[in-house]
Amino acid sequence: MTADLDSVCEHAGRPAARLTRRDVARALLAIPSGQALVAIPDLRRAMLAEGNPLSAAFWDSAKATLAGIENGVATVGDVQRWLEATGTEPILITRGYFIWPEEGERGPVATELHDRLVAHLEERVESGEIDPDRLAAGDTEAREVYERVQDHWLATPLPDGRVPSAVVGEELDEELFATWDEEEAFALGELRRVLADLPEPSFPAAELEAAARRLRALLAEPGYPGNVLRACAGLDGEPLPESDTELWLMVAAGVASPVSDLQDDDEHQFWDLEGELSEEDAALAALCTIHHADWLATVAALARRGPGVLASPERIARLVAESDDIDVDMDDPEDLETTETLFTSVTPLWQQLGIVDDKAILTRLGWWGLPKSLERAWAPE
Repeated sequence: MTADLDSVCEHAGRPAARLTRRDVARALLAIPSGQALVAIPDLRRAMLAEGNPLSAAFWDSAKATLAGIENGVATVGDVQRWLEATGTEPILITRGYFIWPEEGERGPVATELHDRLVAHLEERVESGEIDPDRLAAGDTEAREVYERVQDHWLATPLPDGRVPSAVVGEELDEELFATWDEEEAFALGELRRVLADLPEPSFPAAELEAAARRLRALLAEPGYPGNVLRACAGLDGEPLPESDTELWLMVAAGVASPVSDLQDDDEHQFWDLEGELSEEDAALAALCTIHHADWLATVAALARRGPGVLASPERIARLVAESDDIDVDMDDPEDLETTETLFTSVTPLWQQLGIVDDKAILTRLGWWGLPKSLERAWAPE
């Protein structure tokens, strides 16, 4: 693409007389900054000849931004701010904390509503409510108006009853859930492939009975770790399963895939922005952060090695880094440290379940039950 008027019109999908500052800015950003800088004078004259000269403030801001890009001093934020200063570019993150998906990641709903918001902003520029020249100059009041217009539009029902911010969020959630389901299904298939080549461990009846007895008592106690294990298993006041095996697998599976959050009350709020996370909140946050690949690499490695192997957080991080079951590059010491930190919240819960002992050594119960619990966590309901 070049930056002549015909190319800009083709890029924007509209004739020269209807081009907006946003149209021109996006076209200039689509080509190398040096080429765009050279093209500005001719493009400006061509726009003037078409009766759509834009404004001196816009062209000055375009030259300043493109020069900053060419010289390597303009940040991504600088460029985004300039694009938003055209008056018709939806704000990436609004004052109401609404975030538009990246352009290449928008679904049909987000694409439609993003275009509708652009059209709405064009109307507000035409009416004079939004002033792009004042935005380009960094006028605080103009920026507040610009942000307020967008927040109001996002929260106001359309004629068909849809609230833009809500339906875009719903579409994004659906896409995230679909991606999560795909990753989970793939991980489950890989887990079953690994287990198919391994001997079936014998059922540790005595160890399971003892672990279930301790677990029932623990789940009846307030505070950590009982409350975390209850949340992991989704046990919210209903009777516990009578079967020891069912109860144990339910809780062990929940550690790998927590079912619910901690129950909020006056003394416990997960999102306490003024303080540090409690022990139980930190544990649940870590469990929810561990990737399918890390669980797969960990459980596959332990299943192959059998009882007696060390399963400390440090060893687990190394097992993940050295795994042939997943495609992961963990040469960076920070990656190892992150994995180790996350599994620091796992091993104490495993110890409560009898999966590892007090020295973080894998037990016969853990060798038998870990693969089964992970399979249960990932299997479709």
